[in-house]
Amino acid sequence: MRFAPLLLLALASAAAAAAQSLPVAAPGRTALVIHGGAGFVPQESLTDADRKEIDETLNRALDAGNAVLQKGGPALDAVQAAILVLEESPRFNAGKGAVFNARGGHELDAAVMEGHTRRAGAVAGVTTVRNPIRLARAVMERSPHVMLAGEGAEAFADTQKDIERVPNGWFDTPHRRRQLEEAQRKEQAQRAAVRAPGDDGNDGRRYLGTVGAVALDRDGHIAAGTSTGGMTNKRWGRVGDAPIIGAGTWADAGCGVSGTGWGEFYIRAGAARDICARVEYRGETLQAAADEVINKVIPAMGGDGGAIALDIEGNIAMPFNSGSMFRGWIRPDGSRGVAIHGEGTTR
Repeated sequence: MRFAPLLLLALASAAAAAAQSLPVAAPGRTALVIHGGAGFVPQESLTDADRKEIDETLNRALDAGNAVLQKGGPALDAVQAAILVLEESPRFNAGKGAVFNARGGHELDAAVMEGHTRRAGAVAGVTTVRNPIRLARAVMERSPHVMLAGEGAEAFADTQKDIERVPNGWFDTPHRRRQLEEAQRKEQAQRAAVRAPGDDGNDGRRYLGTVGAVALDRDGHIAAGTSTGGMTNKRWGRVGDAPIIGAGTWADAGCGVSGTGWGEFYIRAGAARDICARVEYRGETLQAAADEVINKVIPAMGGDGGAIALDIEGNIAMPFNSGSMFRGWIRPDGSRGVAIHGEGTTR
């Protein structure tokens, strides 16, 4: 029994050490990072008017999310506010700008996750929901489930009076139609060509797109969300990584991630969760963890893309290996910027 005091002391010391290792945010500090998708957009393909419109839209999304944070609102509200702006823009592969599937329609996916509670909601393959990010949050808050898909997700939307519905053709845009036609022309040509065994003719860059946001609020809570139209010319009800918790979307008490890239590989890698797990379990910096997963793990498997990540201290990482990634950020010190390629504009 004489060892009991020593045992109690050891247990107390271990508990104190564990408490010190838990992520703790500085009070009142906020941050926000968004993306409008990774892919390959040659700089010369964008006119000055294109860049102006993209920059303005990214900044409007930042403004919408930051307005929530500056009023003391929750990170989840900020994420939704930012993504709603991007879903309404025809510039990005989500909502109004969603790509076409092989049948000439649209199937949209989205997910949200609240880090400190680990609550999450997701929808896949919805066709009449104007803002899938709203429905994903409704799944989280108003259903006993995490993910609903296809007809079931649409049926659930029928029960939600505040979820706006639109005809599937509402999502049509001329440039996405041209992308579908080009993809199908290439597909037909590839069918006639002799390919190596295992080559399905898919161009990985067709998988890239998506919008997302990660926010840190004044209470030190992190949330993440992602919304996408998926892959141009997709078929068979294909679902990518965006609505899969841990693959394209993840948030916990210390870290949040929204991915954008070749979803099949993000799913296999558990990419979003892997980034945060490296921070949590291995003590890696956010930048090191994100770089390792996006620029080493996924390319080694054959994929590409990017991600945005945010930790409890307000550190932001935005790695990508796809040539370009639309992105914007507001750091805890108030500095902000938007970028497409390696360059960025700040104000």
